[in-house]
Amino acid sequence: MPELPEVEALAQFLRDHAVGAVIGRVDVAALSVLKTFDPPISHLRGRDISGAARFGKHLGLRCGEEDGLWLITHLSRAGWLRWQDNPSATPPKPGKGPLALRMHLFAPDGTAPAIDLTEAGTQKRLAVWLVRTPAEVPGVAKLGPDALDVAETAFATLLSKSPQRIKTALTDQALLAGIGNAYSDEILHTARLSPFATANKLSPEQVSTLHAVMREVLADAVARSVGQDAARLKGEKRSGMQVHARTGLPCPVCGDTVREVSYADRSFQYCPTCQTGGKILADRRMSRLLK
Repeated sequence: MPELPEVEALAQFLRDHAVGAVIGRVDVAALSVLKTFDPPISHLRGRDISGAARFGKHLGLRCGEEDGLWLITHLSRAGWLRWQDNPSATPPKPGKGPLALRMHLFAPDGTAPAIDLTEAGTQKRLAVWLVRTPAEVPGVAKLGPDALDVAETAFATLLSKSPQRIKTALTDQALLAGIGNAYSDEILHTARLSPFATANKLSPEQVSTLHAVMREVLADAVARSVGQDAARLKGEKRSGMQVHARTGLPCPVCGDTVREVSYADRSFQYCPTCQTGGKILADRRMSRLLK
């Protein structure tokens, strides 16, 4: 799932490539992707793209000026944005392939590119809203403070009120916006904290370290991601990971084997030596859970 750094990079990519273009035809290849119907998606035609922004893990495209509309996208687990320099003029067939929505553009330089929203796999969770203000999107309205902007004192207050495990707290968008499964793994590894530590039981020193590490990990990932072509962002994200999605590989810090805990349809990774004092956290697939 694209998280804060990748969505910020996509927003910057759109600022560089799409702002100033005029929207032409919008093809909807998957009706399930549209979560709003008023105003209709056809209202985008003829509007200038005037800006792009990030709201947590949501990507926003401003279409028009004072009376503008916002096209808000949540890419979910398998969605992505692709820039097409030479898109097909033939409308896509609904339900065929990964394409969910295509927005044709007329660029100031005379070219006619397109923005594609695609989704791989069979579980279709990619979501698009066309709204007058971003706050009309339920997920945006409920967002907590942005993980890159929250001050240490506010961060400490948020954690002090959360009885959740710190892994869960970091990924709770209503508590803190922008962090998902991958970067929470990386942040906790760098901060040398167990994913099962309780948020409101962390010491002041641990909270201070966690806040500093969170900003460092995210800022570094943003710096590596912004400026990359949209097609290369996934690879850039993977290349910077030390524990996430590296189950069975050696930890680059201590050499211990990176371990995994699975739950529901997700999993996370950690290093026992760096994070849990050598303790192996039991996997729920073994019907046990060590605390």
